[in-house]
Amino acid sequence: MSLLRTLTRFPRDTILSTSRRYAHTASAHRLPAKKLLWVVAGATLTVSSAFAVRQNTIRLDANVVPPIEPANKDPEFIIDPATGIQFPKTIKVASKVPLPMLSLVGVGVRTVSFLRIQVYSVGFYADLNNPRLKLEPSMTPDEKIQEIVRTCACEIRIVPTRNTPYSHLRDAFIRAITTRLRDGRKDGTTTEEEAIEAASPIRKLKTLFPNTALTKHSPLDIFLYPPTPGQPRVLTFRDLGSIESDWVAREFVLHYFEGEGPSPALKKMVIKAIESL
Repeated sequence: MSLLRTLTRFPRDTILSTSRRYAHTASAHRLPAKKLLWVVAGATLTVSSAFAVRQNTIRLDANVVPPIEPANKDPEFIIDPATGIQFPKTIKVASKVPLPMLSLVGVGVRTVSFLRIQVYSVGFYADLNNPRLKLEPSMTPDEKIQEIVRTCACEIRIVPTRNTPYSHLRDAFIRAITTRLRDGRKDGTTTEEEAIEAASPIRKLKTLFPNTALTKHSPLDIFLYPPTPGQPRVLTFRDLGSIESDWVAREFVLHYFEGEGPSPALKKMVIKAIESL
């Protein structure tokens, strides 16, 4: 039986008692001090390692920060400096209808709690070559972002830093969209008709997510189709399903830019990128 397995079978008091007997034996036989320290320290280190092996479940609220990977020299990608996760500069969304190439506008990390735990990296893509897109120099950054989301095909790409339950993502999405609905009704930016029509798509949004986890570093693509006259806007969660609602589809993407947004780093990079547009 290995020393690790032997030590984990006994309580801490027994191990400390054993360490004292080592010390007594060393004194009686005049063992060198360095050997004694190695014996005691080795026992302590092995016990600590045993406890670490047992605690191998990482939860969303665990204070674990993944190591940052070396900078990628590939010019086709941008690295999130906070997590080391890379995003392609352009993406083409597969669809039955022709869709434009989307350009990466910005990336950032999403953190939660006062411990600043990293949950996922997020990238924002948009069809900046859309001829209908009208950005004026007099527009504020927030006005430009709203114009891009209202006019163009867009995508939010989420890449988790660890295995993340879909239920956590679902709850965060629902909180964000219901908060925007409540605030919009208060300040008059959302009409009562829009609020009533949004109720059913929000209920459907709750049902899209399975009772499993999104695997670490596996992207979740949330694609906002461009507006089509006479039809509600479509928001598709890749491999999960879609909802059809002008208000929900648009506001879901815009919530990433409300105030500082879920990722201040994302909004900061997006603003910097569109300043010259």
